[in-house]
Amino acid sequence: MAYTSFGEYVRILRIKHHQVMGDMAKILGTTTPYLSAVENGRKNVPQEWIAKIEEHYNLDSAEKRKLRNAVEESRVQYKIVPKNAGMAQRKAAVQFARSFDGMDDETAEKIIALLNAKEDKS
Repeated sequence: MAYTSFGEYVRILRIKHHQVMGDMAKILGTTTPYLSAVENGRKNVPQEWIAKIEEHYNLDSAEKRKLRNAVEESRVQYKIVPKNAGMAQRKAAVQFARSFDGMDDETAEKIIALLNAKEDKS
């Protein structure tokens, strides 16, 4: 079974605090099966869980950063809202979505480099 970055992070957190999944599910106000689905990448991490985990486990700033990175790396779905986008941006978003599943690592790295170069100029 594949675990997400979030799943790995919270498992370690539970072990440190001598807790089982059911304990954490209660803290998060959810069920054990739903928490399991999130840890295994079948569901996105609900945003309200981040603050609950940070507060309950009294995470320092470095741990908060690790948690937030794990949440972002574990997303199974992204949403683009083209409300203020021009036609070229909309076409780019649609083409990217259509091509995503078949994209190889080299192409993905080129896109990342292109976007990073654009950010550096801003």
